[in-house]
Amino acid sequence: MSRLPILVIEFAAIYVIVPLLIYYRRIPNLPIPYLLLIALLAFFLLRSDPAFRISQLTHWGNIRPFLPTVLVRDAVCVAGLGIAVYFLAPQLLFSLIRRSAWLWALVFLLYPLLSVYPQEFLYRAFFFHRYEPLFGRGWGMLMASALAFAFVHIIFRNWLAVGLCLIGGFLFSVTYQTSGSLLLACLDHAIFGNFLFTIGLGQFFYHGSQT
Repeated sequence: MSRLPILVIEFAAIYVIVPLLIYYRRIPNLPIPYLLLIALLAFFLLRSDPAFRISQLTHWGNIRPFLPTVLVRDAVCVAGLGIAVYFLAPQLLFSLIRRSAWLWALVFLLYPLLSVYPQEFLYRAFFFHRYEPLFGRGWGMLMASALAFAFVHIIFRNWLAVGLCLIGGFLFSVTYQTSGSLLLACLDHAIFGNFLFTIGLGQFFYHGSQT
């Protein structure tokens, strides 16, 4: 049997059906446990694949040529987001810090570990390697990864989360594709995510948010 139909079914199950089941409340809305479980299963799949080097999941690689570009791009983007919140929704600005500085600090520390790394593993390292036969290595892969990343955020039931994650997913995919460094993609993602929580947009990225 050809491997392609198996990959299509697997892709649909992980990246389409699970988000839809959560969105339509067919299963409990528990994004972090599902994320960790699916990422663990994906890890075992990659570990059994001799064409994938597991060591690249924990090494920075040669990021020196790419780090300045990523940091400058991120600085411009987050500054734009901050200005947009200041003018369009000033009541949200720093709302989490004002409400609970301790909660903000906890999110700031745990979000990269419990959310960013498994997401980047699942939507970048695993995705790019596992589904190359479906999407190739170029723009097709970038768009597929970004769209899948945006689509899973339908579980938060608001279009801001989906729209921001479409843009963010594309940027993180470019970072991973150009550098080959999962940890640099994680840093990229963590900068955006922690900034969103800092400026008050984090409320659109947890399971209690609504359309």
